[in-house]
Amino acid sequence: MSHEARTYPEILHIEPLRDPPRATIQVPGSKSITNRALILAALSDPSLGSTLTGVLRSEDTEVITDALSSLGFRMQEEPLDASDGPRLPAIHVRRGNHARPIPASGAELFLGNSGTSMRFLTALVSLGQGSYRLDGVARMRERPIGDLLAALQQLGVNAYSANDDGYPPVIVEANGLRGGRARLKGNVSSQFLSGLLMAAPLAKQEVTIEIDGPLVSEPYVAMTIEMMRQFGISADGGATTQFHIPLSPHYTAQTFAVEPDASAASYFFAAAAITGGEVTVPGLGASSLQGDISFAHILQEMGASVTMREHGTHLSGRWLRGLEVDMNKISDCAMTLAAVACFADGPTTIRNVAHIRYKETDRLTALATELRRVGAQVEEFSDGLRITPRPLHGAVIETYNDHRMAMSMAIVGLKVPGIAVRNPGCVAKTYPTFFDDLAKLRR
Repeated sequence: MSHEARTYPEILHIEPLRDPPRATIQVPGSKSITNRALILAALSDPSLGSTLTGVLRSEDTEVITDALSSLGFRMQEEPLDASDGPRLPAIHVRRGNHARPIPASGAELFLGNSGTSMRFLTALVSLGQGSYRLDGVARMRERPIGDLLAALQQLGVNAYSANDDGYPPVIVEANGLRGGRARLKGNVSSQFLSGLLMAAPLAKQEVTIEIDGPLVSEPYVAMTIEMMRQFGISADGGATTQFHIPLSPHYTAQTFAVEPDASAASYFFAAAAITGGEVTVPGLGASSLQGDISFAHILQEMGASVTMREHGTHLSGRWLRGLEVDMNKISDCAMTLAAVACFADGPTTIRNVAHIRYKETDRLTALATELRRVGAQVEEFSDGLRITPRPLHGAVIETYNDHRMAMSMAIVGLKVPGIAVRNPGCVAKTYPTFFDDLAKLRR
C-alpha cells in the first residue's frame, strides 16, 4: 500500500492567515487504528481475510504493510465506492491457506522509524515458526523495547536485543507463543501491551498480562481492546492492571471502516482556536475509538466553543486562557497544545508526558528548544513543560525529522510572520497531505 509521493522544499515558509478560517477539513484515516486493523486482519479467518476501508496511506502504514507482505500475508488494494460517492482507500488482508499464524518461516524486516510497527510486529512474529530480525533507522535503535522482549520471554519466546542493550535490532526465534503469565512495565509505551494483546489469542495457552506500575496512554489500550472485540475476541481488561485474553484460532473476518485520525484533527482544531476561526472535522466525534478526540475538550476548557456530535466535531475559536493539564492519556496532542499555549492568556503547564522523550525525537527538549527559538518562555521539567506567552517572532524551525514537530510548529506560523519549517516532508510519516489541507484554511 503506497502513499502518494510529494515533493517539498528543504524549508517551507508558513504564511499567516489574513482572516479567521471557516473550513471543513476531511483528515485522513487514523494511523493508530489502521496499524491495529492491519494486524487483526492478518490474524483473521485465513480462508476469508478482512477488508479495511478508509485506511491511512503514509510512510508508517506502508512500513507495516510491506512487513506483512514479507511475512507471507496477501495484501491487495481494493478501492471501494462509498455510499456517498467518493472512493475510499481500502486493502484486503488474508493469510491464505496456511496452517501457521505467520506464513513465512523467517524474515528480515526493516521498519524505518515506525515505533508502532516495531512493537506490534515483534509481538506478531512470536506466533511464527522460525527466526525473525526487526531493525530500523538510527533513531529506532535508540527507542527502548526491552520491556516487551522481557514479557515475550516470560511467555516462552526467545526474543532478544541483537546488541543485548534493550533496543533494536530485535531477534525473535519463535516456535509459537507458549502463553501463560507475564509482567510488563507500563510506563514506557502502551504499544508493548497492545502488541501482546493482539497476538495473545493465537497462543498455545491462555495469556494473562499483569501491568507493573502506571500504564501510559491508557486510551490506546482501550482502543486495542475494543478493536479486538469488533474482530471477535473479548479480552478482560480488569482495572488496567491485569489483562486476560481467551484463546482462538483466528479473529473474525470482516469489512472494517477506519475512522479519521484524531491526532491529525488536533492541528486544525488548534488553528481555529488561536485564530478565532471555525473548523469542522466530519466523521470524528463522540463515538470515536480514539482518546485524542478529547483534545477538543481541552481547547474548550481553555475557552474555545466545541460542538461534538456522534460523527463530527465543530470548533470555534475564542479568547483562550492558560491551564495546567495532565496529557498522559493523549500525549500525541501534547505538542499541539504547546503551540496553542503560545497564544493563551497566562501560562500553560503540560504534565505527565515523560514517555514522549522516547518518540521520533525527545519531544520535550525539542519543543522547548523550538518554542524558545520563536520567543516563547518555556520551562522544561522531567515530565513536561510550562509555556508562558510572550511576543513571538519568525524563525526557521528544526523538525528533528519528527512529523508532529513540523505540524505543531506550522500552526504557530498561522499567527506569527516569518515562521518556516525545515524538512517539511517529514509529515509523510503519518500525514502526507498535511500542508495541502493546511492551505484549505485560506479559502
